[in-house]
Amino acid sequence: MTSAREAAETPIPAALNVALLACALSAGAGALWLASHAEGWPVRLLAAAVFSFVNNTVFSLLHEATHGVLHPRRHVNDWLGRVAATLFPTSFTMQRAFHLNHHRNNRTALEQFDYFRPGDNRFLKRAQWYSILSGLYWLFVPVGAVLFALFPGLLHRLRGTGTRYGEQTGADAYLGRLDAAPGGAIRGEVLIAVLVQAGLAVMLDLSVTGWGVCYAAFAVNWSALQYADHAWSPLHVRDGAWDLRVAAPVRWLFLNYHYHRAHHRHPHVPWLYLGRYVQPDIERPSFLRIWLSMWRGPRPLPVSVEER
Repeated sequence: MTSAREAAETPIPAALNVALLACALSAGAGALWLASHAEGWPVRLLAAAVFSFVNNTVFSLLHEATHGVLHPRRHVNDWLGRVAATLFPTSFTMQRAFHLNHHRNNRTALEQFDYFRPGDNRFLKRAQWYSILSGLYWLFVPVGAVLFALFPGLLHRLRGTGTRYGEQTGADAYLGRLDAAPGGAIRGEVLIAVLVQAGLAVMLDLSVTGWGVCYAAFAVNWSALQYADHAWSPLHVRDGAWDLRVAAPVRWLFLNYHYHRAHHRHPHVPWLYLGRYVQPDIERPSFLRIWLSMWRGPRPLPVSVEER
């Protein structure tokens, strides 16, 4: 938890967050419309690229909501989180359960997707790894939310409880969180997301191609960062992340999400202040260098690494 002094020095920028959410949602809707109605592929691809960044702004605000720092009033924070989740699309409650579980298990044996551990199924490890890099990882989130809403028992059977598969993929640890999650809230949020997506499709006359190319671009952009900020970092729950170097405009659009080590060490500090907690004496690799190195695949677990 954040200290009283830290909270006083880093107040939640509620008005700014609401304005950013409104602007990012509007820009995302505009990009979806342009990708659906432009005649030439260059314009469609440009619209998709824009969508891939502004929808990451929406996701970054959703991330703030999962930590309760999007708005100081809990009720408002959660409803803003639900709104942001509709553009992913996913359930806010499910996303919060999974993300807070990530903070508990970061860089433990349950989250070492970058290393081959003794006994790992190497084919499964590589399949999981390249699904992250290719953007396929994004697809599991909305599909999983819909499956839970329609067939809650199905995901329970996919956990692989007590198996090497369940541990290696993290499925047991993550899907297990749904046992205690409010199923009614998740189903209601999935329904809201479906209605919002359907409403956008009707009101903006979206084409399947336009919607698909935008979300494909977002999937690749979003998935790339989701493990680049952890790959090859120390095997430590709090320190196992990077404060990545990236072009300032990109970092602004991602709302300082690249300052991920600072976030893991201070998870209740709003995005606006994370730069204060970046330690200049700690290694800060570039996002591009880490991302390119990831394409070579997982590595053997270093013998000299001490797990904590």
